[in-house]
Amino acid sequence: MGGDYAPGVVIEGVAAALCDFPDYEIVLVGHSGKLRFYLEKYGLSGHSRLTVVHADEVVEMSELSSTALRGKRHSSITECARLLKDRKVDAMVSAGHTGAAVAATKVLVRTLPGVDRPALATSMPAQHGRFVLVDVGANTDCSEANLMQFALMGEVYARYLFKIENPRIGLISVGGEDVKGNELTKNTFPLMDRRLPNFVGNVEADAIFERAADVLVCDGFTGNVFLKGSEGLARATMFWLKSVFTKNAWRMIHAKMVKSAFRELKAFGDAEDIGGAPLLGINGICIIGHGSSSPRAVRNAIRVAGECVEFGLNEQIVARINETGSTTAELEKVLNTAEHA
Repeated sequence: MGGDYAPGVVIEGVAAALCDFPDYEIVLVGHSGKLRFYLEKYGLSGHSRLTVVHADEVVEMSELSSTALRGKRHSSITECARLLKDRKVDAMVSAGHTGAAVAATKVLVRTLPGVDRPALATSMPAQHGRFVLVDVGANTDCSEANLMQFALMGEVYARYLFKIENPRIGLISVGGEDVKGNELTKNTFPLMDRRLPNFVGNVEADAIFERAADVLVCDGFTGNVFLKGSEGLARATMFWLKSVFTKNAWRMIHAKMVKSAFRELKAFGDAEDIGGAPLLGINGICIIGHGSSSPRAVRNAIRVAGECVEFGLNEQIVARINETGSTTAELEKVLNTAEHA
């Protein structure tokens, strides 16, 4: 209910998902009175694979994340998280308030066994394919143990997304050498180096879009700044291109001749095929879409949620963390030992 164009675009996306994925059963959470018009508009009233769960309240984009839990206990986001906690649904998809979705799932659904904090992962375009960036906003302050777990969770997600067995993992820093960076990255480097055979080391910002790694790890503050900076640069680039190609009639003629090439260029950064970012580490599948998600993005977020369940994303994350001895307790023990050595 809290998205920029909700609930209309959400229900249109749900209509497409019900048509395209006949094995999915979908639960719509929101104000039943406000949903009725759109359900009738898209022919979903009484649909055999659609259930509506009423939620009185909405967490608006302008409100604090904590509002979802304290001030609006019956918001659509909180009710979604409660359904996931009670195992009444296999996955949750939200195109509403990101912070509220993170807060609600972290408190109600909890994290996977051995995982300290959840992390948001997003897929971004590179020169040769795409890469996963994690964390992009769930945690502004992180520990070495958090980054180590983000790497493992991102690795499993990259296996699903890119269909590769051993994704390369990089740590975002200000220099390629292990002695460069801040205290967090310098202390995290040896931890990853010892535990991850597919660790490629530090990756500087100018090499990120060259796909220096399949999974890039950072704290949520850095990741969110980088993500939004990249989105802003992409918009600015399209503005600059439009400006130079519309300076005179001759250039406008040439622009029309390469219009299809510009559409293809724009498609490289099109996140609607992915649909949303998974909140990795939550004890249930949670996909968070952009507030301005289109019906196509909603449809694909639902697809990704179902595929993550079928892939066994969470089970594989727990297995990988245990396999590498990277539970929160084990990592804290190692880090405490290193501090006193």
